[in-house]
Amino acid sequence: METKDTAGEVRVLQPLPERTEDGSQEFELRLARLLRLLGVEVEPGADYPSAARWEVHKALDGRSELPEEYFEALLEAAVHDPNPSFNRRFVEPALIAFGQRRVRLALLGHLRTGTDPERAGAARAWYWTALSVDGGPNAAADEGAIVRNAWNEAALREFVGNEDLDVRRCILPGLPLVPRAYPPELHGLVETAVAIARSHPDEYIRHRAEVQVSL
Repeated sequence: METKDTAGEVRVLQPLPERTEDGSQEFELRLARLLRLLGVEVEPGADYPSAARWEVHKALDGRSELPEEYFEALLEAAVHDPNPSFNRRFVEPALIAFGQRRVRLALLGHLRTGTDPERAGAARAWYWTALSVDGGPNAAADEGAIVRNAWNEAALREFVGNEDLDVRRCILPGLPLVPRAYPPELHGLVETAVAIARSHPDEYIRHRAEVQVSL
């Protein structure tokens, strides 16, 4: 992925590294639950996660109304999916059926109170919540901004206070690293986050920090 900094220079962004811990078993448990709800079967095998994601997509594509029990199953699968691209298969149908605000609030809950793998997974899934924006008057737009700002503050605090490598790696790509993105009382915390990222022993975190600070 390429982006341009403030001087117009093209910067190539490194891909998000693999997770440091194997969460495949937890993910497959969530997949199995979702498949049972859908009434779909997938033969276990080397490509099981890919095949299961595709079956979910086929079963839910174009459906704007889903049973209530699908919400938690979709979000759990999205949060535990280790792939930051393919987790879209779970986020998108949840957005369409249940709305952006509810999906984002659920991910915010995972970020604030979940385990470290869940916090990292919520950050990976959050990226795709921009796919759909609830329509409505300005009040709805303002409410969306409130949820987004709440996420940014929670993510900033988590990045600074949580030393887990996966959590920091997954939060950073979506974390604004400029004071203007936050109220004045958080500007000091932004400076702390930048200092942590720039001096971090992980190459990916240092690289992202330099790119994001220059945007």
